[in-house]
Amino acid sequence: MSDTNHSKIFLVDDDAVFLKSLEIQFLKKGKFNVFTFATGELCLANLSEKPDLIILDFHLDGISKTAMNGLETLIEIKKISDDIPVIMLSSQDRIEVAVSCMRHKAFDYVVKSETAFLRLEKLIATLFEFKKIEKELNWYMDRM
Repeated sequence: MSDTNHSKIFLVDDDAVFLKSLEIQFLKKGKFNVFTFATGELCLANLSEKPDLIILDFHLDGISKTAMNGLETLIEIKKISDDIPVIMLSSQDRIEVAVSCMRHKAFDYVVKSETAFLRLEKLIATLFEFKKIEKELNWYMDRM
C-alpha cells in the first residue's frame, strides 16, 4: 500500500461526469489517494507513481477515436507491472467482453450501474485483504 492509511487508486474513464462522481465517492471514504485519467495513455504515463489499484473503463474513445481502449491499456499495464491489480469497468454487459478482460489478467469486471460503487468497494476490500494475507504468508514462507 502507499502508506498505512491510504491506498493509491488510479481511476481511468473518458466519461468526465462518471469519473468525477467515482472520484468523489472514493474521496468521501477517506482511505484513498485518488488519481484520475481520461485516457489509457495518461494512465500508462503515470505508472511510475506505483498505484495499489487501477479501475479502468473498457471504452476510452470519448476523448479521441484513436485513443487506446481499456483492453489495450490493460495489456500494456500488465506488461509493465503484472503486480498491479486492475478492475475493468464498463457499461458493456456482455459476457465475452468480461471474459476477454479476465483472460488478460483483470482482477474483476464490473458493469456500470447504480450499484457499481458498492461492488467496487467490496472488490477492493477483498483485494486488499488478499494482498495482506499473501504478504503474511510470504513472510512465514521466507522463515522456513
